Amino acid sequence: MTMKVNKFSSHAKHKQQNTSAHQRLTNRHKKCKLKKISHLNACPGSAQLEQHFTKKEKPRLKRLKKSYAKPVTVNPENSFSEEEKAASGGFTHVQANGDTELEGSSNSVDSQEWNEYANSVLQNGTESFTSPDMDQDDKDGLQYHAQLDHTQNRAVLVMQQDQTLCFRGKCLLTCLYGHVEVLGFTIEEGQQPYQLFSPPSHCPLTIRALGNNSSSNKNKKEGRLEAKAIVRKYLSLEPCKRLINEVDSNSCVMLLEPLDTPLTRLLTSFTELKEIFGLNSLELRSQAAIHNPALSAVGVKALRQPYAQGLVMSQTYKEALDSLLSAWAGEFDRCPIILVCGAKNCGKSTFNRHLINSLLNQTASVEYLECDLGQTEFTPAGCLSLNTITEPLLGPPFTHLQDPDHMVYYGQTECQTDIDRYLESLKYLWRHCSGESPVVINTMGWIKGHGLHILIDLIRLFSVTHVVQLTYKDMPQCQLFTPDFLKTTHGWQTHPPTPSSLTEAPASHLALRSYVFLNIISEFEGAGKSGELRFQRSNVLRDLALLAYFSKMQSPEPGPMRPLHCFIPYQVPHSSVAIGMVHGEVSPNHILYTVNASLVGLCCLSEKVAGTGGPVVLSQTPICRCVGLGVIRGVDMARGLYFLVTPVSPSVLKHVNCLLVGQITLPIEQLTMQYGAESELPYVTSDYSFEVTGAGKIHIHKGLLRRCFIK
Repeated sequence: MTMKVNKFSSHAKHKQQNTSAHQRLTNRHKKCKLKKISHLNACPGSAQLEQHFTKKEKPRLKRLKKSYAKPVTVNPENSFSEEEKAASGGFTHVQANGDTELEGSSNSVDSQEWNEYANSVLQNGTESFTSPDMDQDDKDGLQYHAQLDHTQNRAVLVMQQDQTLCFRGKCLLTCLYGHVEVLGFTIEEGQQPYQLFSPPSHCPLTIRALGNNSSSNKNKKEGRLEAKAIVRKYLSLEPCKRLINEVDSNSCVMLLEPLDTPLTRLLTSFTELKEIFGLNSLELRSQAAIHNPALSAVGVKALRQPYAQGLVMSQTYKEALDSLLSAWAGEFDRCPIILVCGAKNCGKSTFNRHLINSLLNQTASVEYLECDLGQTEFTPAGCLSLNTITEPLLGPPFTHLQDPDHMVYYGQTECQTDIDRYLESLKYLWRHCSGESPVVINTMGWIKGHGLHILIDLIRLFSVTHVVQLTYKDMPQCQLFTPDFLKTTHGWQTHPPTPSSLTEAPASHLALRSYVFLNIISEFEGAGKSGELRFQRSNVLRDLALLAYFSKMQSPEPGPMRPLHCFIPYQVPHSSVAIGMVHGEVSPNHILYTVNASLVGLCCLSEKVAGTGGPVVLSQTPICRCVGLGVIRGVDMARGLYFLVTPVSPSVLKHVNCLLVGQITLPIEQLTMQYGAESELPYVTSDYSFEVTGAGKIHIHKGLLRRCFIK
């Protein structure tokens, strides 16, 4: 047979010189096909190839991390017939590439798929499923093995160990087999579904496959059978056939479903926010999205390099994270109190989320003290809060707002005008800290001047155990908050120890408690620079947080969104609540003009409020508990009523006896896009002239020096 092939080959080569292009391609195809068949039949290496197919892998024992295994049921429509079971030796006898000897009588799905694959190898002479003329976009899409179940509009994704998926969009992720990691949090099989949000306002999320649990007591074949049975459960026959060959014992199988919540429906109902869960302008221009129909159908847009980087962790970042996790897992004398500080846009919030998610892998809860007024994590801007976190943070702040354990409404995004009230409010919150869980303290990006003095006070007042300071390479000279620096530096309210206190009672002095200092050098692109792309500016993020807060009032069922003027307001008598202005002084005669159509903090004073007809006005701003925010949509002077719209429940509202008005304003979208309003929109006017002195917004130039300071 071999001599015949060689003879035919030389004859074909001689004939090619006088034939047409079509004949040359035909002869070349015949030549290659005959060579491959003869090689497989006559070459001694074919015995080695057959031996490779029949070789069985040695079973390995793996212990399950949990004490139970997730039950698997098989769809009747995806199961095999009795004849197929008999031919394959039973349903559980599922074959995979390189697993067992190929039997010609087997009619299982795996056998059919392997036969098709083997025929394609024999006919085409290659193991690649991509044709030479396939474009790069389709090739990139093949690296993610996902199939869509059209009946229930959900996708099953199979990823190999250490494979990553960096994406934009949103989805509901359920780990069906193995375990994966998202922003430091490990999601295992048997756990609840988790909401993933990856909007263009922040760095994209990355799903990393960690493989199967090392503690499993199943061998590779048993694990592969279990994983394939799971795929059959969630997919019909045809998608299952295309996906099942990608499943291995160390694969991760995930179920991705579209994510539809009142928050997502409200945000996308505004024209300006239609693409809040899409790609940013840079990714659109560079065509960073990978074409994968199954992933796109559930709201996931995979990204290709260099945009598929996700969270960029420097070496100092990894070392600091490992040190903090070891402090909690090790024999530490008390719960770690971690203060994270640094200049603006250094990555403090992202590091906090990553740290909290990593801690939640080891503990049931983490306490979080919010000291940043402008970029809050769990509340709208202008609030200081203490939160107990039990669920991972798998998205930007406006996607995981929650009701704090304790909150104080400061009413401004900065604290320069009243630093003492700022510090006293944080002391009030700190008194409610349990001390039984690790504590993460988030701080402002103001680290110079009085901001430096505030940071020194926070380190001393809260007796922190770890100080994490984030910097970047091109950052101007910045003071490092080392323990030695605090020994000689004054704060806003605290002072360094005197020599007499060092000799008299060193153990009781607050400033003498040492801490671990960790310096992180951020190396992600754009470190230290303000966000220039859409949805990245600080004022836009604050508006998104407010919109997310009031989305709680929307119906959980799909339907049209209701503007604020469509909700039935609460009627609050003037005499039952006190009114306070936290950012300025207003004459009592004009206080109701300021309150109307304003955002207010719903607070609870310790003393009872009792008025005599008119509004009760506070002489000074109190430091008290705040239970939420609301909007005064109208004032009825004849009946002495405020009309209040808020997502706070009536059972909590009955304790509110104080309304605080601050500088935080409603997003412009909530005022200009009030569908269903008759005639002119409430609180919106076009008869306005900016030519009048004082009519426009006052612009504050913080970088300019006063004339007396210019040398």
